[in-house]
Amino acid sequence: MSTPQIESYRFGRIVIDGQAHTQDVIILPDRVIGDWWRQEGHRLNPDDLDAVFEAAPETLIVGQGTFGRMRVTQAAERALQAASIELIALPTGDAGEAYNRLRTRRSVAAALHLTC
Repeated sequence: MSTPQIESYRFGRIVIDGQAHTQDVIILPDRVIGDWWRQEGHRLNPDDLDAVFEAAPETLIVGQGTFGRMRVTQAAERALQAASIELIALPTGDAGEAYNRLRTRRSVAAALHLTC
């Protein structure tokens, strides 16, 4: 499978390789995990990223929601740093654009909150 590509994003909906998702998603270099849910809703913790740690990309782009309400905890930042995974956290629209720019240049994953 080729690296997934984000085709479009709007509040509450993202299209990746022709597949529409209305729940949060994780994009790994070789697959998409739909219906992603975090233990604490608007807080991203290390345990929420098990699939990312397993895939071990060079970079993780976190889409914090349209209005940037999802926060990356310090524990998640430390765990990513310990795993040598660069963190880029942006509002989801910007995160999708950054992901598409980087997806063919390096191993990249994305964890995207689709709403607030």
